[in-house]
Amino acid sequence: MSGLASMRPVRVVGIGMHPYQFPTETPYVTLGLTALRQALGDAGLSWPDVTFAAIGTGAIGMAAGRVMLRHIGSTGLEVMQIENASASGSSAFRSACLMVASGQHEIALALGVDKFGTAQRAAHKDGIPRLTPAAEIPAVKFALMARAWRDRYGLTREDMARVAVKNHGNAARNPYAQFRKPRTLEQVLNSNPVAGDLTSLQCTPRGEGAAAVIVASEEAIRRHGLDRGRAIRVLSSVSSSEHAVADEGWSLVEMVQRSGLSALAAAGVGMEEIDIIELHDAFTIEEIVYAEALGLCPLGEGAAQLREGKWDIGGGGCAVNPSGGLLGMGHPIGPTGAGQVAEIVRQLRGEAEGRQHPGARTALAHMIGLGSVAVGHVLQRD
Repeated sequence: MSGLASMRPVRVVGIGMHPYQFPTETPYVTLGLTALRQALGDAGLSWPDVTFAAIGTGAIGMAAGRVMLRHIGSTGLEVMQIENASASGSSAFRSACLMVASGQHEIALALGVDKFGTAQRAAHKDGIPRLTPAAEIPAVKFALMARAWRDRYGLTREDMARVAVKNHGNAARNPYAQFRKPRTLEQVLNSNPVAGDLTSLQCTPRGEGAAAVIVASEEAIRRHGLDRGRAIRVLSSVSSSEHAVADEGWSLVEMVQRSGLSALAAAGVGMEEIDIIELHDAFTIEEIVYAEALGLCPLGEGAAQLREGKWDIGGGGCAVNPSGGLLGMGHPIGPTGAGQVAEIVRQLRGEAEGRQHPGARTALAHMIGLGSVAVGHVLQRD
């Protein structure tokens, strides 16, 4: 797991997004190029300046990136398409960073884009019948995690529901979010039951959208006369997958913990220096468990911090999912991880109007893919 520290510096110079939304007839090309054009304009670059593109997508199909980029101009750039479940956009961003850090390219693009497609999981094609098919359903899996945290640490239904209240409130102030309506604790608790203690407002639905992030070397920033004051440094980028552990139900928590700590160590910063975390919260229980696993607080103490408002924007601590997270921002799969980076860059620049976390300097983006891969990035403004 490489953290970029031994390579040349990489900075984010441009970001762009197509708002996340419920499925429409809008072609994915329109979604993706909307985000790309925004990112080029934000950076002050022309399309031919970009010589590498990593396209993160989970449900569109083979060669989606090449087909899409043809519509903005065929320039001969290197194109790589990446599918890594929910971490597709995160993996695309890591690939773009590595291309610049290693000297292979000066300016690189990570673009996540997806429609609500028909992608099927390979886990269902491995030829091994499942003894308990229901346990493979994500809502069931995380309802069981919630039950384990309840039994071990006394987590309540209200504790989990507060995650949705916070994140829907953040998303209501985010013009790129799929859900822009604040929710009360009562609304969350009384929404339709899904599995265990999880209700519909505690589960993210699928949608569509796009997010683009352009990274560049210091030399490229000088040569193109880009605004270095808005260029955010990528301190580390790590990727890993699950380990075999004695308690199979603990493997996901262990993976999040290990990958997050690796990202921080590679960046040379401690969790106490992190001002913002964007993390995977497709279900409310995930934000609590993963924030604890990442070291924001000891295991079992996340609910208390949430109740005290320490994870709020401007709450005096580390803001968790100021974008609204997957619960409020949305989870179109391919763009999700790249969208996390775009939100962090906006925050670190001080440009997150209406939801700006004061004094934000260092941030962690952490994403998991299908419970078996993890990708983490640490970014910092000068």
